[in-house]
Amino acid sequence: MDSIKILVINGPNLNLLGVREKNIYGSLNLEEMNKKIQEEFKHSNVEIEFFQSNMEGEIITKIGNSIGNFSGIVINPGAYSHYSIGILDAIRSIDIPVVEVHLTNIYNREEYRRKSVTAEGCKGIISGFGYYGYIMAIHALLDSILNNN
Repeated sequence: MDSIKILVINGPNLNLLGVREKNIYGSLNLEEMNKKIQEEFKHSNVEIEFFQSNMEGEIITKIGNSIGNFSGIVINPGAYSHYSIGILDAIRSIDIPVVEVHLTNIYNREEYRRKSVTAEGCKGIISGFGYYGYIMAIHALLDSILNNN
């Protein structure tokens, strides 16, 4: 069986994991988190590419360029999730399943973090499980891709 390619997109300030607000986001940095995610799928036919940007336009471009290159996308838009119609439109423009992930439970945070406009274009959202949410999202995508649902 051919490999299944999954794109993991991390938005603004996720490059500062392990440094920023450890009491909220934990002590793992982005590279360590990516290694844990990669480790989970090392004996499978899943290829994972990681991308991080603090710039909305770069994220939008990466989503658009995923057409024909990836079977699914996991996205943590960070703060963009609360107001980026551009990222929402990019997600809606592709015919690739997308699952949104947040390290923290956004419904247990400040009021302005409780609404995700970008999630409206996604197959689902996983929130509050730290780095393991990415693993859950990849498993959900694989189920969706392999079962055409």
